[in-house]
Amino acid sequence: MARRPSAPTAAVRVLLDAAVPHLLHTFEAGTDDFGEQAAAALDVDPHLILKTLVVDTGRELAVCCVPVTGRLSLKKAAAALGVKSLDLADPAKAQRATGYVTGGISPLGQKRRLRTVIDASVEKQPQVYVSGGRRGLDIALDPQDLARLTGAQFSAISSG
Repeated sequence: MARRPSAPTAAVRVLLDAAVPHLLHTFEAGTDDFGEQAAAALDVDPHLILKTLVVDTGRELAVCCVPVTGRLSLKKAAAALGVKSLDLADPAKAQRATGYVTGGISPLGQKRRLRTVIDASVEKQPQVYVSGGRRGLDIALDPQDLARLTGAQFSAISSG
């Protein structure tokens, strides 16, 4: 289950280049509810699985990482990013900006590094899981390492 793919994704390369401790987990990916499927397949608390959501502020795209058990609060995310409002980005725009397909968008190794906010509820956890850059590949790592590598801030951006 924790094997390295033969051709690392850009997300995995970032971790290898930075010598950040991490574990890779592969699983059979479905066609929707990717986070819930990852939690079930990896037998992990779903609160520790983060979905990577690309948002559009009207001026730029940004990334919000929230547990799959919660929902992104657009109002809280806008406040954290210092804008009046925002919406979820068009999936095609998100794919072009990050270089990843929806359901496999990673906060790491994006084509164009986007401002990133991670939900504060996972800040003190020893480990979180994020997409490894393709469906069916998750990376387990310390949330502090995730924040450092993405330049992210922690903020309460989820509801539920």
